[in-house]
Parts: sequence; C-alpha cells; structure tokens
Amino acid sequence: MDADDMKRHICDSYQGVTAVDGDGDAFLVYDPLGDLPADRWLPFATIVTGDHYDTASALDRPGAWRLNIGLTRARYRSLFPTPPAAVDHTRVDTLLPHPVYAPQHWVCVVDPGPATRELVSELLADAYDFAVRKHANQRRRRHAE
Repeated sequence: MDADDMKRHICDSYQGVTAVDGDGDAFLVYDPLGDLPADRWLPFATIVTGDHYDTASALDRPGAWRLNIGLTRARYRSLFPTPPAAVDHTRVDTLLPHPVYAPQHWVCVVDPGPATRELVSELLADAYDFAVRKHANQRRRRHAE
C-alpha cells in the first residue's frame, strides 16, 4: 500500500473524514458536515511524503512515506509506557513514537506493511473514535454558548 492508497482507505473506511492536501501530504480531519473553519481542523491522522516538517524518518528516499496517528493519552501509554531510549525513525513497518509529536500522544509508521497492518487498523479506528468524540464535544460547547 502506498500513501495514496492509505489516504483512500482512510477516507473510504471512516464516515465524515475529509483529506486536506498540502505539499503532497494529507491531513485527515473528521468534519462530517463539512462546515468546520480551517482554524478548527485538527487531524486525527496524517500522511507525510517528504521531509517538509522533520527529517527524522528520511522521507526523501524514493517511495518513502510516514503515517502519523494521534491517540488518547491512555492508548499511547499502553503502547509506550516509558519513552524509548533511542529510536531509529527510519525503520520501516514498525510502530514508533512520533519524532516530534510523541509528547502529544502521536505515533508513526514509515511505509506501513504486513508487520503493522493489524495494529495500524486498530489505532486508526481508535484515533477516529477520539476525533468523533472531540468533534461532538466542540459542537456541544459551541451550541451552549
């Protein structure tokens, strides 16, 4: 599966998801009514295809891309109860803490494949469910004002 396949898979698998594209990357946002202003877009997953934001994963290699997934604190800590001492973020098909956003409970996989397929599916579902809850909470707060 390449980056475009992953983007299609996420958009086709989860209702209300919008892919916001920029510089060859995709930011996957839960926006079921398509009415969130751009300053309220908070992706639950991103697909990065180059070293635009960091160089930790060496995404300048041909065909390399990284799937990033935002999790709840509890889910992140179930995967990484303590910060790993040293992480090689260029490793492919391996779940790792995000090189920049791990403190915000993001994980990543460079070139996801057979070794991470099942776990990536679980984590995407968790991240999507979390995005749905956050969206519902934001809507409730906006309508209560």
